[in-house]
Amino acid sequence: MDELVSYFTSLDPLLAALFAGLFTWGVTALGAALVFFFKDINRKFLNMMLGFTGGVMIAASFWSLLQPAIEMSNGEGFIKVIPAAVGFIAGALFIFGLDKLMPHLHINFAKSEGPKSSLHRTTLLVIAIALHNIPEGLAVGVLFGGVAYGLGDATITGAVLLTIGIGLQNFPEGVAVAMPLRRMGLSRWKSFTYGQLSAIVEPIFAVLGVLAVGFFVPVLPYALAFAAGAMIYVVIEEVVPETQAEGHSDVPILGFVLGFVVMMVLDVALG
Repeated sequence: MDELVSYFTSLDPLLAALFAGLFTWGVTALGAALVFFFKDINRKFLNMMLGFTGGVMIAASFWSLLQPAIEMSNGEGFIKVIPAAVGFIAGALFIFGLDKLMPHLHINFAKSEGPKSSLHRTTLLVIAIALHNIPEGLAVGVLFGGVAYGLGDATITGAVLLTIGIGLQNFPEGVAVAMPLRRMGLSRWKSFTYGQLSAIVEPIFAVLGVLAVGFFVPVLPYALAFAAGAMIYVVIEEVVPETQAEGHSDVPILGFVLGFVVMMVLDVALG
């Protein structure tokens, strides 16, 4: 871990964020690659992995984003928490707005959302996942940007741990995108291509996150909370419904608990 942190410390912040985003994209591709070996996957196992994904995202949203946002804010009491509250709401509204403006289709849902579109169901599915990967890329980029400008409690270790956490939850996400496409009749190669393509936005928005902090240095607490709000919106709007699509199950809840604990331990013990 120390060697990894040292390596990222030696890099230009933009390059570090790009590499981090490429890593999370690559883990998504690894998950999607399972379609080359399996046509389907046990639904309970997939639900557990999706629950794990939600747990990691919620834990990362607090320990890696909201807590630093609050700690680096000035003032006391209500004043101190205002940037985090405003940023959090703005992040949730950002994803809400994208959902309304962009045509997309959630996995296991019959009707598309957003404006009417003639796009193929597969394309709409990929758009949905890509939209929801934007906050993950932003979160990584904003943390690396905070480190670059020496702001508050942002650290390379925290940024690396967040990258690892997002990578952990991207593996089941890749599976969750590629496998349904395979069941829909797409070839293994097309299922893999669309599955990994859903995360291509992460390295792009990781770089944009660094640039955003550079242009608006004083808003880092807002930016961190913005990413947290967007991530939690995605968990509630996308991940949780998907785990219960075939009826209530305790399996994804146990996966959620495991994911939360893993990310919490990584962030607190190593960060």
